[in-house]
Amino acid sequence: MTDTEVLPVLSETGAATLRADAVSAWFGDHKVLDRVSLTMPARQVTALIGPSGCGKSTFLRVLNRMHELIGSASLAGQVLLDGEDIYDRGRRITSARRQIGMVFQKPNPFPAMSLYDNVLAGLKLGGIKSTRAGRDELVEECLTRAGLWKEVRDRLRQPGGALSGGQQQRLCIARSLAVRPRVLLMDEPCSALDPTSTRRIEETIADLSSEVTIVIVTHNMQQAARVSDSCAFFLAEQGTPGVIVEHGPTDAMFSDPQDPRTTDYVNGRFG
Repeated sequence: MTDTEVLPVLSETGAATLRADAVSAWFGDHKVLDRVSLTMPARQVTALIGPSGCGKSTFLRVLNRMHELIGSASLAGQVLLDGEDIYDRGRRITSARRQIGMVFQKPNPFPAMSLYDNVLAGLKLGGIKSTRAGRDELVEECLTRAGLWKEVRDRLRQPGGALSGGQQQRLCIARSLAVRPRVLLMDEPCSALDPTSTRRIEETIADLSSEVTIVIVTHNMQQAARVSDSCAFFLAEQGTPGVIVEHGPTDAMFSDPQDPRTTDYVNGRFG
């Protein structure tokens, strides 16, 4: 990009369908996922549910090539973004991670960096330049989409660390949106937040889902029921690797699950 170009709006970039095909994952000799296949449709929210230790977060990190950052990690299978394998040897890791963004369990803004610069941090790391007017517009747009603009528009030069936990998480969402991802992965984004902040994050997810494909890991069954269009239930039994027991539309998964283990989990009998 030249120094006068800006990134396109989200709707022009386009949400993408993400598909995992027979994905297995290891840490050293320990296999944590076994041949997991799942389609995460464009412009929908897919929730990954299941007890701790069943591979949900590992699967999420496989989806944007973060799994390979761990020295002992390895994997097999494919991850297809609108039909193109993100692990293809000719594909740059930075391209995959820009198109498939990540919001973590614990808010991680740059605490000493201003709110304004936090939103633009991904552009700087990617070497993407724009005009001052373009940056101003982008910051307002992304903070608005993250449900934060009205709360912070008069203090954009204050540090990110000055915000509350819920505001910091929405700032991280805004930062992720600034690089125009086609998919947004969220690893328990509300687990450290109070009910009011959780509700605002859930409202943000609902607002974004028409433009960005969202995949969310959550242990909160009520949250999964509220925010997602479809669910995938992960389980690792008796020391075996994690697998998907059942997946489908959220309403069906909660009201008429086909596997008794799904019934037990969504009704709180274990996990």
